[in-house]
Amino acid sequence: MENKTRPETNLKSLAITLLVGVIIWFIPTPSGVSGHAWQLLAIFVATILGLIIKPLPLGGVAIVGITMTALTGTLSISQSLSGFSNSTIWLIVSAFFISRGFIKTGLGRRIAYLLMARLGKSSLGLCYGISLADLILAPAIPSNTARCGGIIYPLLASVAKAYGSDPEQGTERKLGAFLIKSAYQVNMITSAMFMTAMAANPLAVKLASDQQIQISWGSWAIAAAVPGIVSLLTLPLLLYKLYPPQIRATPQAAQIAHDKLKEMGSVSTQEWVMLGVFVLLLVLWIGGSTLGIHSTTAALTGLAILMLCGTLSWTDIIQEKGAWTTLIWFSALVMMADYLNKLGLIGWFTHSISGSVNGLNWELAFLILALVYLFSHYLFASSTAHVAAMYGAFLSVSIAVGTPPMLAALVLAFFSNLMGSLTHYGSGPAPVLFGSNHVAMKHWWGLGLLCALVNILIWLVIGGSWWRVLGLW
Repeated sequence: MENKTRPETNLKSLAITLLVGVIIWFIPTPSGVSGHAWQLLAIFVATILGLIIKPLPLGGVAIVGITMTALTGTLSISQSLSGFSNSTIWLIVSAFFISRGFIKTGLGRRIAYLLMARLGKSSLGLCYGISLADLILAPAIPSNTARCGGIIYPLLASVAKAYGSDPEQGTERKLGAFLIKSAYQVNMITSAMFMTAMAANPLAVKLASDQQIQISWGSWAIAAAVPGIVSLLTLPLLLYKLYPPQIRATPQAAQIAHDKLKEMGSVSTQEWVMLGVFVLLLVLWIGGSTLGIHSTTAALTGLAILMLCGTLSWTDIIQEKGAWTTLIWFSALVMMADYLNKLGLIGWFTHSISGSVNGLNWELAFLILALVYLFSHYLFASSTAHVAAMYGAFLSVSIAVGTPPMLAALVLAFFSNLMGSLTHYGSGPAPVLFGSNHVAMKHWWGLGLLCALVNILIWLVIGGSWWRVLGLW
């Protein structure tokens, strides 16, 4: 029997992507920009557009982009493939593999159920319990889609169903709408708190390093700790007041968690191994610079231990498609961004745009740049594409107007996560949670804008004071 598979190529999207690339390619090269730099920009923009509208799966778009840089002679083949040797890429890929251990052993679900059992007797307490679970899992699960959509969402859905909160029956506001919206906003915050909590975070770190700004895992976590905790405490309470559930007491949720824990039984040996590796990774990521251990080396060490102990098998590694896809598209974007900088395009852009904020003190100039960067996410359906397209350029301009380099790099990196709160397509978990139909689009966008504004206030005011203590400015 003939095997008929649906083609993965979207011809209309492919035509649009190629057309945009060709148009930029044939625009006369501006004065001060080399021909190869402008050609690479055309391929880069087409690749970013491809990641957004997806004429091919993400890995396919990246392979085509890499091929075009070499085929057109814009870069040599060794330069085109240089991204695969980047240590930051292997940090995030290793973290993807490690996160599979959390899911395979059931440790992630156990942690969530334990917190749900302890704090889940009220709807607000349940929300904070889920928030704490997300915070604990965030450092080791770089896919916020897997973390929120694969671990957190099923718990929330089961509780909402138990309380008769069903969008098909018009009862979503009983409990489900509040839990879904809160979980999503919390996920954006936890993604901003750790370098390994969202796939695009290491890309921001790499783009910062291209401008001689070295962000370690520990420095990121310390800088994000205070504003992140304040946001985690504030946002659920704010949503509880403005978008309240009709059901306030939820003793059944705690009972559901107790029942699930009873089904899981006692902690298995592999769960203990997973927990031990997790603690080891946190120690090495936080104190690695003191010990002389690179964060990627730490991640590979944790992965090796999991494989030696049988917690993860080679089959598990091969089947982790998200990691291999990330390796491909991450390598393509890192390579292109790196050579756009080396070929002088970022410097040219910085010189061209910095004049628009000349005459302003750096605090006001950087505030304007940071807000433009965050709210431009309305135009993006991918945090990765947004970071790749705009982070390096906005960082360069921010430094040019006098912003302390480390402060600029970290704030833009934090905003690269917080901006996902705006829309129902702004980050990976959004389609999963919005697709449950518990929250109407007008509420998702309205509350998303409000949460973004509150986060901006918290991270710039309270965070700014904390960063002053840390000596970042």
